[in-house]
Amino acid sequence: MGQKPGSTDGNIKKPMKLNQKFHWTRYLIEVLILTVGIGLLIGIWYLVSIIGQYPTFILPDPASVWTEAVTIIRNGRLWFHLQATLIEMLGGLALGTVTATLMGYVLAKKQMIERLLGPYIVASQSIPVVAIAPLLIIWFGSGKLSKILICALIVFFPILVNTIVGIRSVDEGLRALMRSLHASRWQTFTMLEVPAALPVLLGGLKIGVTLSAIGAVVGEFVGADKGLGYLISLSKGLFNTPLMFVALMTITGLSLILYSLVTGLEKWLLAWRD
Repeated sequence: MGQKPGSTDGNIKKPMKLNQKFHWTRYLIEVLILTVGIGLLIGIWYLVSIIGQYPTFILPDPASVWTEAVTIIRNGRLWFHLQATLIEMLGGLALGTVTATLMGYVLAKKQMIERLLGPYIVASQSIPVVAIAPLLIIWFGSGKLSKILICALIVFFPILVNTIVGIRSVDEGLRALMRSLHASRWQTFTMLEVPAALPVLLGGLKIGVTLSAIGAVVGEFVGADKGLGYLISLSKGLFNTPLMFVALMTITGLSLILYSLVTGLEKWLLAWRD
């Protein structure tokens, strides 16, 4: 007997609905686990602060930190420092990513250039960014530019390495296929190299997002009059540990948000693999 019209479509839609339901269930479980984990950490923190009876300037309890957070949110100080750090992070991440990707592509394609520049690039990474930061402050001032350059320097190397690895991981058989089809260099780049190397490139971008926060804070420690790093330094001088906790948690939250955005971008760009 013949199938009823639309029965095939119905059979296809059922697994799709089950798959979507499974993803939503897994997402809710992950959110629940994260919420419970945060609750446990706050509970342990509260118990340690109460049992140990530490003074506030050594280990504040969660209530003191919450009160400080509400205060600086209401008076606008948190947003003032947060936006300064965010601009530095995004600017440094963009500059470092573009520079590292372009240079990484050239080094991956031209091994002679890699042999010439490779030792200098590796040697430059042996110098801690903390040691270079004062020089950049002297040369470019204590404004945003020096912090953006510090972020770009700390983000540069991991993205560079991932770019080289990603481009060189493209299957030579696929390159030969593109040549047999008389594909131009631009077609090979856009249709083969970019899609094949994208997972590795996005992995480097994830690392860069987290490192950009370190770069911004290091720059603000060395010389700044605003930013979350400056807020930490200020709170240390004032022995205002609750304020320091608020700044640290804000930096952590900011890094997690940016990391989640890159993860979402990765899922969107790599949806074709599923």
